[in-house]
Amino acid sequence: MAQILQQRLSGFILDIAPQFSRRSLALVPNKLKMSLITQMLNLVLSEQLRAGELVFLKDKSVGICVDDIDLQFQVAFDSKLQALPMTNPNVIFSANVPELLLVAAAKEDPDTLFFQRKLRIEGDTELGLEVKNMLLSIELDTLPRPIKLTVDKLACMLQALTLGSETAK
Repeated sequence: MAQILQQRLSGFILDIAPQFSRRSLALVPNKLKMSLITQMLNLVLSEQLRAGELVFLKDKSVGICVDDIDLQFQVAFDSKLQALPMTNPNVIFSANVPELLLVAAAKEDPDTLFFQRKLRIEGDTELGLEVKNMLLSIELDTLPRPIKLTVDKLACMLQALTLGSETAK
């Protein structure tokens, strides 16, 4: 009985979380969202910025679509990263939060997700591959401790919820 309840609760959480997030994000002004994303990107990728690993993005932009929470933005680079409203990026990465979180925590391979059509790359695929490879080179342990712990804990919780939801089917 407890296992059935856990499975149903897992499925419910996986269904309701994106809806709640989408509604909450809709209330946040776009300028504030872009500012927060910019700050987070520059913090998370500070080592790559210092090492000059992002110069390949000069005069290019990368679009990010987080489909399940209806979040879209593009990232441009000019000595630092800047999140901007989506206009016409050179390449667009699209996925849902669970897949992005699992990739960030190194618990899922982006190539596997790509072939399962859970991660889509449209546009300049060469640039997309450069971005993907750069992101894969980031060691979770090198991230600021609060970010590392948050990503890791969320990914573990997501895996547990997904496993509980799948056994219910």
